Amino acid sequence: MRRALGRLFGGAARLRLAAYSRGVLRRRRLAGPVVSVGNLSVGGSGKTPLVRRVAEILRDEGRRVAVLSRGYGGSFRGEALVVSDGDEVLAGSAEAGDEPVMLARSLPGVVVAVGPRRDVVGRVVEARFGPRVHVLDDGFQHLRLERDLDLVCLDVRDLDDRLLPAGRLREGPEALDRADVILLTRLEAATQEELHALETRLGPERTFRVSRRVLGWRTLDAAEVAAPARVFLFAGIARPERFEADAASAGAEVVGRSFFTDHHRYNTKEIETLVARARAEAAEALATTAKDAVRLEGVVPGTANLPILILHVAASISDEERFSRRLLGAVGRAT
Repeated sequence: MRRALGRLFGGAARLRLAAYSRGVLRRRRLAGPVVSVGNLSVGGSGKTPLVRRVAEILRDEGRRVAVLSRGYGGSFRGEALVVSDGDEVLAGSAEAGDEPVMLARSLPGVVVAVGPRRDVVGRVVEARFGPRVHVLDDGFQHLRLERDLDLVCLDVRDLDDRLLPAGRLREGPEALDRADVILLTRLEAATQEELHALETRLGPERTFRVSRRVLGWRTLDAAEVAAPARVFLFAGIARPERFEADAASAGAEVVGRSFFTDHHRYNTKEIETLVARARAEAAEALATTAKDAVRLEGVVPGTANLPILILHVAASISDEERFSRRLLGAVGRAT
């Protein structure tokens, strides 16, 4: 049954693509260049750290940058919400969604905005802040908006998966034909031989490998701290096993864990329970991710006399110089 539903889902995706390709459905263009960062699968492909890295590269090269996101999980239902004006974070995760707020906190100088139609969000940003390079978060299937570079994050096991609902794929492997650049993630799940075979299949000139780089530990108020010896992990993300591996590689002994569904919204009672469990395991701290941290506002009890630490992780792109040339070249041609 699920396979049959997957075929229907795939057929609907192909019909939608054909409607845009043939002009039956009209695409919109913004004044500034658009770089889309997306994926084939739902959740856990490492897309958000890559959105951040792309925005950083553009910003550090002197470009004015905006990140446009759907704002998944947030309560905002209007046309456009500015999450950050580049100087100040203006909205919380309950309204804007956790990933946009996480990006806003980590990207000073970059405008972050959310809304259901990214063309509308982009026009609002341009009217308020002027033309800039727009980085489209989760944009591969957002065909309504024209883009100048399509970057696709591909989990190394995605091509072995099935279409929704039988698997995790939004589109089949043939969709990669329209990608300009493919970024291979979750490298640890494949052998070197398998990685080389994937690069050959997809085209070595447009394929890059992406690994995870641990930046360090911080408190909830952003102070850097040394790695704790013993931690109790909690997270509501798509692939918590990566977080556990990152914590171990950062020098901490993981003595317990509690994992929730992706985008889980915590409450004070849950945090109190986590503190009690961590103390029972003689943990020095509770540890979570930057994405989870933005969902802790207002729910950490004042009596929680155990530190809550955030493990910060970034995307590291192989041959980043070549990647940057590809990115900046596409933006330059569109300016």
